[in-house]
Amino acid sequence: MRFQTPIADIPLPDCFTDPFFYQPNSFSVLAARELQEYLLKEAQWDHNFGLDATQSGIAYGKMFGVLVVQNASGEIGYLQAFSGKLAGKNHHPGFVPPVFDLLLETGFYRQGEDELSAMNRQIEALEQDPALQQLRLTLHAETQESAQQIAQEKKRIASAKKARQQQRDATTDPEALQTLETMLVQQSMHDHYLLKDLKKHWKERLEQLQMQLDAYEIALQDLKDTRKSKSAALQQRIFTQYRFLNQAGKQKSLADIFQQNTTAQPPAGAGECAAPKLLQYAFLHQLKPIAMAEFWWGASPIGEIRKHGHFYPACRGKCAPILAHMLEGIPLEAHATLGSTAIDLHIETIFEDEHLLVVHKPAGLLSVPGKSVHDSVFFRLKQQYPDTTGPLVVHRLDLATSGLMLIAKTSAVHKNLQSQFIKRSIQKRYVALLDGLLTQDQGTIDLPLRVDLDDRPRQMVCYEHGLSARTIWEVIERCNGQTRVHFHPVTGRTHQLRVHAAHPNGLNTPIVGDELYGTQGDRLMLHADRVVFLHPVSGEEMVVESEAQF
Repeated sequence: MRFQTPIADIPLPDCFTDPFFYQPNSFSVLAARELQEYLLKEAQWDHNFGLDATQSGIAYGKMFGVLVVQNASGEIGYLQAFSGKLAGKNHHPGFVPPVFDLLLETGFYRQGEDELSAMNRQIEALEQDPALQQLRLTLHAETQESAQQIAQEKKRIASAKKARQQQRDATTDPEALQTLETMLVQQSMHDHYLLKDLKKHWKERLEQLQMQLDAYEIALQDLKDTRKSKSAALQQRIFTQYRFLNQAGKQKSLADIFQQNTTAQPPAGAGECAAPKLLQYAFLHQLKPIAMAEFWWGASPIGEIRKHGHFYPACRGKCAPILAHMLEGIPLEAHATLGSTAIDLHIETIFEDEHLLVVHKPAGLLSVPGKSVHDSVFFRLKQQYPDTTGPLVVHRLDLATSGLMLIAKTSAVHKNLQSQFIKRSIQKRYVALLDGLLTQDQGTIDLPLRVDLDDRPRQMVCYEHGLSARTIWEVIERCNGQTRVHFHPVTGRTHQLRVHAAHPNGLNTPIVGDELYGTQGDRLMLHADRVVFLHPVSGEEMVVESEAQF
């Protein structure tokens, strides 16, 4: 696609975009703007993006991507793509095709889907077979009837036994008692065999019914096992058909990529996102990638935070392993917020005694060591206080969040402070700068959260599987189109304040600098500025504050 706007004055970037952390450069912004202008005019697609209140159908948005490329002649243009399907199709004029087209009518996927659909119909028909339903009802009813009859017979036998004992007790003549005893023993044996015959009758009857039911159940389970096997085989074949190129011309299948990078199977939809589609097309046609960007168009998915027209990084769950292969050997832009390394970030002690510390963690420093980064508040303080016992860090702050952290010097103090956190008696307050003006002055947000399995560490609102998350907030001031607020988290879920600020059912106003739920900036404008707790040894109420540096 040629640029409609002159681009001669735009310098070429030295490195390609880091797809997981970037600010779109001038080329990407221009390409995205031209694509968005096209989307505003497009009227042929049968898709409701949620931008027109009069349009029918379920409203949901879509991620689009642009890839700025250079051909062998040095000409600059851009490619366009959408994630997944659009209006039920994989192909639309002006957009790159999928890496592998699952929707081909003559393809193995459609044939496999038809076969699985036929098996689903067989399974459904067998499960709804009236004879099977009647067998289940009969077995259940007769199982209850057998238990009832056996219980009644046991009760009758117990009464008869009691009556026989009364007869023995009432007979005083030894000769008559001997004759009576012979008769009573015969009655007892008769009762014993009656019960035995009753149990045998019901055992044989129920076994007969169970055998008939098992025949159905075995047939049903065989169909389900066959369906599962065929479905897994179809999925594996799909994984091998998705083959991704890199600039060196090296191909890797989806199965190989995920086997090499993770222990899990590729997630559903892997390879269908915009970024892999764009790069695949570029490499197939000998086009050099210059820059890229992805933006959301339309209504946000339920539970997630996607703002119409905003740029977003590629998803990590599906795309990270794929793009690691596709971008192999291509220099990427440096992380925009890594102008100062963690070595340049200093921990300030706000309060200290022989039992604990309250320190100020700067934004950009981990609270505890990560998978590949050891430098952290814990690591530094352990070096500074080598004789301390226990885990030191009582609670954590996100990498991007600055502010107050409680540090215990002994295991006993750590246990006490943790207990206060568990009982929610410790009061924490955060100050945040929001990217917009709030109309209300205060309120409470109650949105349950869970991790987005396809895009860790992003969190999403989920009323089915999410953990309770509650935040009290109040406005401090409004200025220059932004709102400064205090957050009082009642719970302490991952990214709770960030999601509650940005989500449409929360404040619908992301924190300034939030690259995950808002727009990337110099830093996340979120700071833990106040903590109130009871000193574990003296019992004195401690109030410690630290002013935000923004």
